[in-house]
Amino acid sequence: MRPSDPAAPAFVQLAAHPLRWKLLTELAASDYRVRELVERVGQPQNLLSYHLRLLRVGGLVTARRSSFDARDSYYHLDLEQCAHALASAGSALHPALGFAPTPPPPSTLPARRPAVLFACTGNSARSPIAEALLRHRTDGQVDVTSAGSHPKPHIHPDAVQILRERHGIDISGQHPRHLDTLGNRRFDYVISLCDKVREVCPDFGDQPRLVHWSIPDPAAATGPGPVGHPAFVRTAAEIDTRIRSLLPLLIPTPQEVLP
Repeated sequence: MRPSDPAAPAFVQLAAHPLRWKLLTELAASDYRVRELVERVGQPQNLLSYHLRLLRVGGLVTARRSSFDARDSYYHLDLEQCAHALASAGSALHPALGFAPTPPPPSTLPARRPAVLFACTGNSARSPIAEALLRHRTDGQVDVTSAGSHPKPHIHPDAVQILRERHGIDISGQHPRHLDTLGNRRFDYVISLCDKVREVCPDFGDQPRLVHWSIPDPAAATGPGPVGHPAFVRTAAEIDTRIRSLLPLLIPTPQEVLP
């Protein structure tokens, strides 16, 4: 290679390594702890930690302390950052390969509406926000509900306020429900948004796809905080980003067939 030859984009260099690609594909499905990735990938922890560090430095993966056990961290794939990095890599090869990294909109109804359950501890903030945003973005094409392992008496007022002001969604008449009340329901996806509820979430049978989103409880943020507390703004934005990445899995768009 001549010294003047351009180097491959950082995304290509990171993703081209077989183990790092495997880690990216695992984290594309769910947030995981290191020991879970060790089991799924079949490689020693010190090796995985090294490659996870490179992915974090490259901005593709983030880590967050578990609210269930602070000695653990959950690793999360930043899909938006990956989309932008992939678009930049395409443009570096040829301008015609650049694209706007936006998820495809839902278009056609599947044979049966997919069913999604969002679970957290109190069912007062994270899970009702996720339920409302997914229902709003799919316009009734997904059967979505939420519940908690220890439901609070009421939906948190900041969650109600954020959804109303920023998304035009009114959940003021909604009440938290217990996970135990859904034992006879069939779900395609069970998505836990709380590290604690992930450890106690009941078995719903029919082998739903289990996904974990490690998202801190905005109600646990310190300080008095006015209505519309910044923690709720950040939480709703993160949940909405993850839901937009979930949409193509729930309602696939027809693939264009080349002649």
